[in-house]
Amino acid sequence: MFERTSQKAVTLFLSVLVSSAIGEPGAAHSAPLSFLSPNDLTQAIKSDTITIPTPGETFAALGKKAKPDWTASFRGPIAMNYKTRAQIALNLGGLIADGFIAIEAQDSQQVKNTGGDILKMAKALGVSENILARGNSINQFAENDEWPALQEELEATQNEVKSSMQSHRDQDLVILVSLGGWIRGTQVVTAVVAKNYDAKVAQVLRQPELLRFIHSKLVEISPDLLADPLVKSVDAQLQEIEKIVATPFGKSLSAAEVGHLQNAITHLMQQIQKKD
Repeated sequence: MFERTSQKAVTLFLSVLVSSAIGEPGAAHSAPLSFLSPNDLTQAIKSDTITIPTPGETFAALGKKAKPDWTASFRGPIAMNYKTRAQIALNLGGLIADGFIAIEAQDSQQVKNTGGDILKMAKALGVSENILARGNSINQFAENDEWPALQEELEATQNEVKSSMQSHRDQDLVILVSLGGWIRGTQVVTAVVAKNYDAKVAQVLRQPELLRFIHSKLVEISPDLLADPLVKSVDAQLQEIEKIVATPFGKSLSAAEVGHLQNAITHLMQQIQKKD
């Protein structure tokens, strides 16, 4: 059952873009990661209390610090017939992020279009038929401009997808869906910060601990999936991105570093959605 994201999780994310657990919504560390000692960080990583933020939390946090032009973050349609399950999962995560962008922009048609794509791609992974009913709810809420209910329904759909995958023992794909959403969300956040640079807003992009955690989760997936060329490339590029965001504690990324990050994350997103 979906649990509404707590204010505590949003506050945590505002410090370091860290909240909402992989596969277990609602789990989060009890203190902002940026205030933890090196020893506490090590223990948090070992106990999996560092977590990948969801797109909805990412954009809610950004909206508290800036006034993004969400419509400018829309992208064109992507392919619906990727060949590998890894690429489907990564792109499904990206589409879920697109759904949250459409909600932030309060564009009902974009919500319906993206919601339809989410259902198509989820079906390609063989997830539960229960999400089809949620697709109907998304359309209804969009028609009536019921934005809070719509955001809750999209978050519920996201968790329904993950729950279905877990029931089929596809935890590795849950990780990739979460990662795909984070990458697309970070692409949007970075573009907003780059367009109107503000050092305080740029602080949310300093997240080396999160990237190290993501790497630790990727290396734990099944050998066959880890050997997928796209997964290997994503992991390698994320390790390079970690170097960009690894500024000293308490320091924001410079405008030049934000530009470098924007180029790197956009290249990664383009590779994920590329159709061979």
